[in-house]
Amino acid sequence: MPLVIVVIGVALLLFLMIRCKLNGFISLILVALAVGLALGYLQGTPINKVITSIKNGVGGTLGGLALIMGFGAMLGKMLADCGGAQRIATTLIAKFGRDHIQWAIVLTGFVVGFALFYEVGFVLLLPLVFTIAASARIPLLYIGVPMAAALSVTHALLPPHPGPTAIAIMFKADMGLTLLYGTLIAIPTVILAGPVYARFLKSIDKPVPAGLHNPKVFTESEMPGFGVSVATTLVPVILMAGRAVAEMTLPKGHALLPYAEFFGDPVMATLIAVLIAIFTFGLNRGRKMDQIMETIGDSIKIIAMMLMIIGGGGAFKQILVDGGVANYIETLMQGSTLSPLLLGWAIAAALRLALGSATVAAMTAGGIVAPLLMIPGVSPELMVLAVGSGSVIFSHVNDPGFWLFKEYFNLTIGETIKSWSVLETIISVCGLIGCLLLSMAM
Repeated sequence: MPLVIVVIGVALLLFLMIRCKLNGFISLILVALAVGLALGYLQGTPINKVITSIKNGVGGTLGGLALIMGFGAMLGKMLADCGGAQRIATTLIAKFGRDHIQWAIVLTGFVVGFALFYEVGFVLLLPLVFTIAASARIPLLYIGVPMAAALSVTHALLPPHPGPTAIAIMFKADMGLTLLYGTLIAIPTVILAGPVYARFLKSIDKPVPAGLHNPKVFTESEMPGFGVSVATTLVPVILMAGRAVAEMTLPKGHALLPYAEFFGDPVMATLIAVLIAIFTFGLNRGRKMDQIMETIGDSIKIIAMMLMIIGGGGAFKQILVDGGVANYIETLMQGSTLSPLLLGWAIAAALRLALGSATVAAMTAGGIVAPLLMIPGVSPELMVLAVGSGSVIFSHVNDPGFWLFKEYFNLTIGETIKSWSVLETIISVCGLIGCLLLSMAM
């Protein structure tokens, strides 16, 4: 009976978001409330306990995540506003040359993708893609697909992006290990979904949209140096990866371990990066402190609703845990030969196909599959990556990202499915395969 209630709750979520077009956060809270009341009725739980579970779910999910996402948004906005992203892109493109332009775009998307949310990075790098395509007479998708693939992979698999970070906190996964495993999976995935798949799309040769390839360009003197731009952007990655390496190699009680854990904590790592960026992307570029603080203030607006949706997902998760669904699923899975990673991926994929939003799909799936982590041998870090991979499968007409890609690249719906939808599916399937291979090796 508990699983029937969960299925009805997910169906209600689909109805509210797709049919009623209700905001994702409100939909998640309403569904959490309805499921909580139904589960509470079965168990004879007082009605006021449902509200307590929802509050605990939102608070527990956003406790550390709000800080990580906030600092991450600040870093990304400063990188974009100072011309650092343009510096990284133009330098890599100049070094690689026309014959290897795809790899320059992939590296640009990968580096910039660590600091910027997908939509922000996409819109920021598009003018560079258009300019390269127009000047070098290269088909748009030949370089546009590698750019989108790099951004999408970092968005789906790598902390400190909202989806993987939120699920990691929900699953109590080690953020550094999640980053290391995610990077191992991300590299071959980006290559297959980006440069390799783009070669099959040469027949789709659309003109560069008029007026979009002549944006305001930062002058040489306005941009920070390449080394400074890359180093500042990757500070959180370096610190979190350093912590993971220290925890794997240093014995317990080692004098350096507490320092590695302190500076490699995601909150501390992103805070340090922001403080460095205030100087490298701000004061050192001649910007005044009030201008820098205005940029930082604007960055928070980007993530406000995203935080609310993630909090709603946390509320739904807590309702399922407090309502006894966790124990029920654990009992059902005992003796099962089905891989928990495959199950987590499949649930996230089904929700993605139905809902469109990768973030909502990931958070909802996270709440449903969290009990699977109680099964011995299930890696919470790989489960984060499996759910994240499932949440990006086959983007189609119910996903705003589908229309973003279609309109900017001047494609038909069929061409968008052939390019964007398939590239997202390649990322999703490669992510799952990577998780299963790492699981077998552990």
